[in-house]
Amino acid sequence: MNLLSRPSMILISLVLCLSCGEKSEKSQVSDTSSTEMPQDFTSMQMTGVEQVAIDVDLDGAVERLSKGVTYKTISNQDREDFDTEAFLAYHKFLEESYPNVHKTLKKEVHGDPRPYSLLYTWEGKDTSLQPALFYAHLDVVPVPEDSRDQWKEDPFAGTVKDGYIWGRGVLDDKNQVQAILEAAEMKIAAGWQPSRTIYFVFGQDEEVGGAEGAKAIADVLEQRGIERFAYVMDESAPLTPGIFPGIDDNTALIGIAQKGFISLQLQINGIGGHSSMPPEESNIGILAEAITKLEAAQFPYKIHPAVRSQYRYMGPELDEENQPLYAAVAFGKDDELTEMEQKFIDVMSKNEVTRAMLHTTIATTIFNAGIKDNVLPPTATAVVNFRPMPGDTPEVIIQHVKNAIQDDRIEIKDISASTPATNIAEVGNPAYNMLEKTIRQIYGNDLIVAPFFVVGGSDSKHFQARDFAPDVYTITAIQLENTEEFKGFHGVNERILVAEYAKSIGFFYQIFDNLEELNK
Repeated sequence: MNLLSRPSMILISLVLCLSCGEKSEKSQVSDTSSTEMPQDFTSMQMTGVEQVAIDVDLDGAVERLSKGVTYKTISNQDREDFDTEAFLAYHKFLEESYPNVHKTLKKEVHGDPRPYSLLYTWEGKDTSLQPALFYAHLDVVPVPEDSRDQWKEDPFAGTVKDGYIWGRGVLDDKNQVQAILEAAEMKIAAGWQPSRTIYFVFGQDEEVGGAEGAKAIADVLEQRGIERFAYVMDESAPLTPGIFPGIDDNTALIGIAQKGFISLQLQINGIGGHSSMPPEESNIGILAEAITKLEAAQFPYKIHPAVRSQYRYMGPELDEENQPLYAAVAFGKDDELTEMEQKFIDVMSKNEVTRAMLHTTIATTIFNAGIKDNVLPPTATAVVNFRPMPGDTPEVIIQHVKNAIQDDRIEIKDISASTPATNIAEVGNPAYNMLEKTIRQIYGNDLIVAPFFVVGGSDSKHFQARDFAPDVYTITAIQLENTEEFKGFHGVNERILVAEYAKSIGFFYQIFDNLEELNK
């Protein structure tokens, strides 16, 4: 998952519960219990799903994943710092490790300007059926040198120890890459062929936005005339007990929508000179004032439809005292804001972790000016990152910046591979229900399954923002023991339980079968 978005994607989207607020915030809505409750605000959880046990060659699968971790397929922010040999070696390793897949599926290598992303096509028996797509990414984030001594095991050794597989990428996201391939290898060995065509897409640069890999493959598939995918799945939050404040139970959160991404460079060019004779306004001062004005001009708050879906599923499982408030959000209308919904916004907007889901965010991330203490810099630049809500296009955001700073001396330039806010995947439809059923078949019924709004982003945004793939569902099919294990995401001591990796493989094996139900 994207280095810039992983904390926000997991934390902001998960802490969507009034129980995470301060006591003073709770008191603002404590009187909602007297409000009449809608009769149909009841549990949406699927029940009575029979569990399925999949026989997996776990020893072999663990050996293959531990080896996969040793390939340093790192995405650095400096795109020229790219280890082509590591990616080529990992490609070759996958080909040697999964011979059935590479004999049966069509493999293509794409990417612009660097072609190191993989597209596999598993031809279906019925070409009239809409295809499905499973996404994961090959790249990993760097391991900072100053953190090496904090690792209990070498991050690129793929050590198997104490019941865990250790290493950079074992959780994010090579476990998903190889679990998909393990399951496909097993299916092919059993003589199975899907009814619908299934695509596997493994991107090369998800951790830095996916502009080279996933976007290029989305372009290719769109150009080939695919009108609509029946189902698309990407990585996101893993199953974790206590991940959602207010619920101690094991929880599986399914991302159904993502915010957009745009970075603007603000630059002022003027006359430099000697610091002993400063002008009335320096370039740094002018730009700093513009940034201050912009940060004071926040985008308005609103309740995203994905948040309404989340509270329709999560609300009935949360504290009873605030059920009327959750119901107000779940059943609210997007074109009007009730008093109850405003109370919800008032609470959520007071916490930096939760307010990101309520509006287009503004974050100044880079400021550059000056090279010497006695020289006035002739140029000053700043980079501001925005995560747009639906409707806030680059044009809308640029105009918002101009209106806020009111200074024509400052040039504004879009320097990002901008992506808009995505479509919203349907909830409660056959595709969503099929995913929930698969989760329960492998992980049991003693857990909460709910949709959620992804405020960061992953590579599937390059698909979901287009008309041919509105129904994208994101979840990482791995069970974590507790929230402490989240520290492995982009952090030290990244690891997964060996036993849980078997269930990951079983999940994909089972979901291939369950996709057949969408034919009916």
